[in-house]
Amino acid sequence: MNLVDRILTIVITATITSAIWIVAGGSLIENATSVSQRNATRPAEAAPSPQPEQVADDGEDTANTGTPTGEPLDLDAPVAPSSEQSRQLLVPVKNIRASDLSDTYSDSRSSGSRLHEAIDIMAPKGTSVRSAAPGTVEKLYRSDVGGNTIYIRSTDGLTIYYYAHLDAYAEGLQEGQRVRRGQRLGTVGSSGNASQDAPHLHFAILQTTADAEWWEPANAVNPYPLLTGQ
Repeated sequence: MNLVDRILTIVITATITSAIWIVAGGSLIENATSVSQRNATRPAEAAPSPQPEQVADDGEDTANTGTPTGEPLDLDAPVAPSSEQSRQLLVPVKNIRASDLSDTYSDSRSSGSRLHEAIDIMAPKGTSVRSAAPGTVEKLYRSDVGGNTIYIRSTDGLTIYYYAHLDAYAEGLQEGQRVRRGQRLGTVGSSGNASQDAPHLHFAILQTTADAEWWEPANAVNPYPLLTGQ
């Protein structure tokens, strides 16, 4: 084969190869842009792009929710009750003295998987439960564990007093109601997972922030030293 024939063979081979790649590449592109393949081959097109920030009427930048951006984070942290608040606390079960209380705060529960983080105040069923401190009834809640429960938020909004296992609520007690120190809230019982043979009030003190909901995680504080002055 002479030089001219070799050059002609190379040119023909290259032309045929290029044509094959053009046809195959076009088919791949068409398949990649089809609806059935977009989620796999073009994720940026399948998912909506973030919307640009909008400007509110007052000129502040806002996200899609209309909430102003660029505001500082809420850095408020729960704080322990002050000595004045502690002096105002009342043993929340009628006819039970501070000397009758037992510190069960660090006892284990659920086969040792968690701490009690409350105290159990033993009393006969039907004994009056009273508010340990002034505040507002934030939630009356019935649960499988706590039974009839009450969440009362302190006047400054930073503390939630939690009462559980009540037999019944006081007549007329309702959410949003302001209560005074010593006001009757209900009666001792065994509702929820409490033993019917050991009626008691489960009483907890939770330190939170003023803007936190009643159900949000909070820092538990041992009520025993606060109620006994120790």
